[in-house]
Amino acid sequence: MASGHTVLMRLVASAYSIAQKAGVIIRKVIAEGDLGIVEKTCATDLQTKADRLVQMSICSSLARKFPKITIIGEEDLPPDEVDQELIEEGQWEEILKQPCPAQYSAIKEEELVVWVDPLDGTKEYTEGLLDNVTVLIGIAYEGKAIAGIINQPYYNYQNTEKQPLREPWREAQAGPDAVLGRTIWGVLGLGAFGFQLKEAPAGKHIITTTRSHSNKLVMDCVAAMNPDDVLRVGGAGNKIIQLIEGKASAYVFASPGCKKWDTCAPEVILHAVGGRLTDIHGNALRYNKDVKHMNSAGVLATLRNYDYYASRVPEAVKKALVP
Repeated sequence: MASGHTVLMRLVASAYSIAQKAGVIIRKVIAEGDLGIVEKTCATDLQTKADRLVQMSICSSLARKFPKITIIGEEDLPPDEVDQELIEEGQWEEILKQPCPAQYSAIKEEELVVWVDPLDGTKEYTEGLLDNVTVLIGIAYEGKAIAGIINQPYYNYQNTEKQPLREPWREAQAGPDAVLGRTIWGVLGLGAFGFQLKEAPAGKHIITTTRSHSNKLVMDCVAAMNPDDVLRVGGAGNKIIQLIEGKASAYVFASPGCKKWDTCAPEVILHAVGGRLTDIHGNALRYNKDVKHMNSAGVLATLRNYDYYASRVPEAVKKALVP
């Protein structure tokens, strides 16, 4: 065991390296060309070979180093023996150089719950919308999301005209002078790192919302925000990145479609830079190990001006979404 470092910072440093390995696995599955797609509950609820391999990699790698933590992953997988190639034993040393916030310095392993979405934006992954894809590892203590890691395997990915959108498998690559992929991480009380914080244009109401899970309730709530523009993209992680990089003003999803593993890590990154993520009623989300997985009252998130968007949620929407 590494001496002198707190459990939380060792876990974050390990999760960072594990998330980077996840990005490598996701790119490798694409390059090999066989996504191994299966439908879970419907045509928009998909699972690929990458979802399965990445969850095995993340959960097994974490469990070996931190046997007492609780790990909750999106995919329901049999407890098969995991190939050693999927195990990541490294840790990101730069994170261990950072001080642990005092309020978390005495946390024990068994008090932490890790929420894992191995591939957020699976439908987009299968359709070649690769920059929508993220890997999410969120860490919670006493029901609150306190640390998070987001790997974006195809950050800097460029789709050329010679590469049809739905067939990017063979040559997914970065643009000139750019590195493919990045990892964003954050701890409450310390900050968020790995990106350049930028606010959306002042006075503009740019809403980011679901691309593949829309319905009348979702559309009514978005319309009530008086949007100047509406972005329909995949992945909760991707939408929070849009908020912190100034591409969108608010993430509005008035539907019980997303789960705790979708929001845990992104919430931390947003909160660490002064933003806010709640359900549609304004309630904080809870991440205890026994909590229901569904965010049944939807999601409302902003980097700035949260009260403006919260005040515009229609009463009919609130009545339809029970926490």
